[in-house]
Amino acid sequence: MAEAIITTLGATRPMGTVVADSAGSRPASSVNEYALAALSAHGISWGRSQPKHLEQFLGQQFALVITVCDSARDACPVFVGAAAQVHWGLPDPAAHLGAATARAAFARTYTALVTRLDALLRLPLESMAPAALQAAAQAIHDQIVAPPAHSGHQRATAP
Repeated sequence: MAEAIITTLGATRPMGTVVADSAGSRPASSVNEYALAALSAHGISWGRSQPKHLEQFLGQQFALVITVCDSARDACPVFVGAAAQVHWGLPDPAAHLGAATARAAFARTYTALVTRLDALLRLPLESMAPAALQAAAQAIHDQIVAPPAHSGHQRATAP
C-alpha cells in the first residue's frame, strides 16, 4: 500500500516527483485483495505491481528505506545503499483472516500510512541531508505514535 500511496501522492508533489518501490521479506503471490479495496476506497487504482522480495533491491541506491511491519524490522537487512533507513512499526493487516476484520485492519493501515507519508512528502526531501531526512522521517512516526503532551490546562466552556 505504501508504494501505491507514495506513487499517487508523490506524482503531484510541487517540489518534485517521488518514486517508491515496495518489497517484503515474505511476499505474497499477489497484492492482497483487502489492500486493493482500501486503496480503491480512496481513489487509488493499483494493479500495476506484484509483490517483490526485498533481495531484489539489495545493492541498489535509495535516499530512504522505511520498514513498516513489526516483524520486518528483524527480517530486513541493512540496505547498504540507503542514505537513510527508519522503522515505522505497524501491525501487519494480513494477519487478519476474517473478511470483516481484514477489511478493518487494512483500512487502519491505509490511514496510518497515508498520515505518515503525507507528512513525509511535505518535507523538502531533495535538499535534506541523509541524517536530517532520517531524523525527520522517524520523528513523523514517533509523533503520531506518542504525540507530544499539551501544556497548560484544558478549559471547558458552557453554552
